[in-house]
Amino acid sequence: MDYIFVARSKKGGGFGDDPATSHFVAVPGNANAILYKHKIKKNDWRKAVMDAAQGGTPNPMTTGDIVFYVHGFNNSQKTVLERHRKIKKGLAAQGFNGVVVSFDWPSGDVALNYLEDRDKAKAAAHQLVTEGIALFAKLQEPDCRVDMHILAHSMGCFVVREAFDDADDRTAIAARSWAVSQVMLLAADLSVHSLDAGNTRSFALYKHCARLTNYYNPRDEVLSVSAVKRAGVERRAGRVGLDKPPTDKAANVYCGEHFKTAYPKLPVDAQQSHAWYFDDEVLMQDVFYTISGGLDRNEFPTRGVTDQGNLSLQKPES
Repeated sequence: MDYIFVARSKKGGGFGDDPATSHFVAVPGNANAILYKHKIKKNDWRKAVMDAAQGGTPNPMTTGDIVFYVHGFNNSQKTVLERHRKIKKGLAAQGFNGVVVSFDWPSGDVALNYLEDRDKAKAAAHQLVTEGIALFAKLQEPDCRVDMHILAHSMGCFVVREAFDDADDRTAIAARSWAVSQVMLLAADLSVHSLDAGNTRSFALYKHCARLTNYYNPRDEVLSVSAVKRAGVERRAGRVGLDKPPTDKAANVYCGEHFKTAYPKLPVDAQQSHAWYFDDEVLMQDVFYTISGGLDRNEFPTRGVTDQGNLSLQKPES
C-alpha cells in the first residue's frame, strides 16, 4: 500500500491541479494511478502509517521510521507516484522496513508554470503544517519512539522550509515540543543564503530537525533555468551547495563527480540532471545511513572528501 497525503482538487475519478481540502489516500500496490476512491478517513490513514512505520532502521533507540517525501514543481500525479515508489523500493533494498509517505501538492506538469507553482507551493506549505506536521507532532509523546524524516526534492524543499516557518507561528503546534529527525534536500530550489546561519527564513527548519543534509549537483540544468527565471540573482543550494556548513546541524554533500561518473552516457537532458537521485542506488544507500543515525556524517561508506574539503557522494569500495 502507498500512503499519500493529497492537497489537490477532485477531478473525475482522480485529482486535478488546483488546491483543495486535504485527502488521505492509500493506493494499492497494483494500481497505476492515485484515484479518489483510494481516499480513507484521516484517523485510519494515520493509524495505518504508524503501523507501517514499525521496524524502520536498525536503530535501538527507535521502534520505527517515517520518511515523508515532498515533491517539486512540474510534477504530475503520475510522476509523484512513480518517484514515491522508487524511493520506497530504493530504501527497501538497503534494509529499510519503515514507511514512505508522500505529500502531493498541486504543482503543474508544464515547465512554464514555474512561478505559478511557486505561489501554490506557499499555499501548500500551510496544509503540510496543519494536516501533516501537526498530525504527527501530536504523536510525539515521551513514549513515542517513531522517528519522522523529510526527503524533499526541488521546489518541495521550499514547501518544507515555508512549512516549518509557518508551524512556529501557530500556537497549537509551537506549544508542543516537536521535531523531525533528518531533513534531506535533493536538488534544493532554495537560494544559498536562505540556508545561512541566522537567516530568519530557515531558523525554524534548523530548530526543529536533528540534521539537515543538502545534496547538490553543479551539473543540474533545471536549477540553472530556475536561476534565469529569477533574474539570475540567487544561486540555488541544489546546484552550488551551501556557502559553508552554516550550523553543526548541516551536512553538505557534493554529488557532481558521482553524477558525471555514474551517468556518462546520459543524453543532454535537463530533467535527468535534476531527477537522477530517485534511480541512484548509492544516493539511496546514503539516505538510509542518514535516517539510521548509527554513523557520524563523516563516516558513511558512501561518502568521501573533495579537494575542497567538502563531503562527496561516492560508490562504496567493494
